[in-house]
Amino acid sequence: MILRRNDVDLRYLRLAVTHNLHSHYSLLLGLAEPWSVTNVDLDLEASQVVISVEHSQKKLCCPECHQQCSVKDHTKHRRWRHLDTMNFETMIEARVPRSDCSKCGVKTLPVPWAGKHSRFTLMFEALAVLVLETARTIESARTLLRLSWKSTQRIMKRAVERGLAQRDLSQVSRVGIDEKSFGRGHDYISVLNDLDEGRVIDVTQERTEAACDRLIQQSLTTDWSRFKIEAVALDMWPAFINSARKNFEEADLVFDRFHVSKHLNEAVDQVRRAEHKSLRAQGDDSLTGSRYSLLRSSQTRT
Repeated sequence: MILRRNDVDLRYLRLAVTHNLHSHYSLLLGLAEPWSVTNVDLDLEASQVVISVEHSQKKLCCPECHQQCSVKDHTKHRRWRHLDTMNFETMIEARVPRSDCSKCGVKTLPVPWAGKHSRFTLMFEALAVLVLETARTIESARTLLRLSWKSTQRIMKRAVERGLAQRDLSQVSRVGIDEKSFGRGHDYISVLNDLDEGRVIDVTQERTEAACDRLIQQSLTTDWSRFKIEAVALDMWPAFINSARKNFEEADLVFDRFHVSKHLNEAVDQVRRAEHKSLRAQGDDSLTGSRYSLLRSSQTRT
């Protein structure tokens, strides 16, 4: 077979374009040796782009003990959903190698673009979390991302796990304990907050003293971490007060302004009622209609 010069030039041009395309996607995915993109397939009918990735190394590092070992085999083709390309659903496809470690046995190598047991890339999950934070409801975010409810819940769970793994509580010195109504009826959860950073440390069911003890001890796991707490802000719920005194021996208890004002207002109103009753018995109605005038702040009282 005789190739004309134009045919040879066209073949080399196609090879160059293909190589550049593979390098382009490898760069976008942040891949480095031994991972590389080997093929990019566009399916117009399915509106889908499939990026094939291969691992070329003959020796592996055991993902558990990090000792060098040989390749046992490769898994079946697995797919991970990636960020869309020009409104085309984009999938990464690969056969992941498994290491044959004499100490740990056969282990599947982690992939650099996705977390363990996930069917979505880390980039896609980051976008999904951003959409979930911005959207008014989980349902609207799920619909926009074209995800099932279970997949959305799993993405949220993995995001929380990653955040907890990276969280540093060593500098927490002022915390708040509060209750939130959860579900129907008198169902409550107790919440422990980091007041300086404005973040939730942990939550637990119920608002009993035992629940508060559990909340504190599972969040600040060492005696030293609890000893470093300087102040605890809370309402006047007895269960929270008892638990805070028990677990934060060196901390000041700071009752929130709302509940302090509430108790003061109730005391003032009780005195007004008693005085009003006594005066009315004497025929004096001067305190009639004075309830809100007496409860008003002195700065706003007319």
